[in-house]
Amino acid sequence: MIVLPSAYACAYTACIGGGLMSRTLFLATVLSTVLLAATSASAQEPRATASEVVVVSGRVERIDAFSRGLTLKSADGLEHVVYVGPELAVFSEIKTGDNVVVRIVESVIVEARPGARTTGVLDTTAAAKKEPEAAQGDVLQQLKAVVTIVSVDLTTQMVVYKGADNRQVQRQVRDPRLLDGLKAGDVIEITFTRERAIDLQRQR
Repeated sequence: MIVLPSAYACAYTACIGGGLMSRTLFLATVLSTVLLAATSASAQEPRATASEVVVVSGRVERIDAFSRGLTLKSADGLEHVVYVGPELAVFSEIKTGDNVVVRIVESVIVEARPGARTTGVLDTTAAAKKEPEAAQGDVLQQLKAVVTIVSVDLTTQMVVYKGADNRQVQRQVRDPRLLDGLKAGDVIEITFTRERAIDLQRQR
């Protein structure tokens, strides 16, 4: 699974923004940044898979005791919703207005999809929560998109791709192994998943 940096560290939440970035813009941001943290396990399908723990810090805006969800506003004005499992007892001590640091598991899978139709960013969270391997509450958000590779520059590690709206997006890939065998015309599916928090600390 490919992991997203905490900036898009995204996905998490339906809306994030300085006032509240629109859901559409947020999802586009996730799709645009997902390739930046890609790591290739092999040349076989899935093409790349990576998982990473990202850190999100911010002020607690809302607390949902029933679902054990926290809505945080980071210093840049973005909002992040995180799920805190029952194994983290410190959740009961958190209050609105507290500044906290949360470590969250985020992952991305990139798979080859020859002949598939490109899509926009689809929210597949509900389906992911029903998967047998998904423990209740583990999947906070899952997004998918099928895109077509327009060009690959191995020297600069730049890739250009487009989705269903035909808009071209250029990104630099952090791990050059992701580009191995990738060429113009290839169709890939990107799956981004944000999971539960594995650590929660209140800043003093």
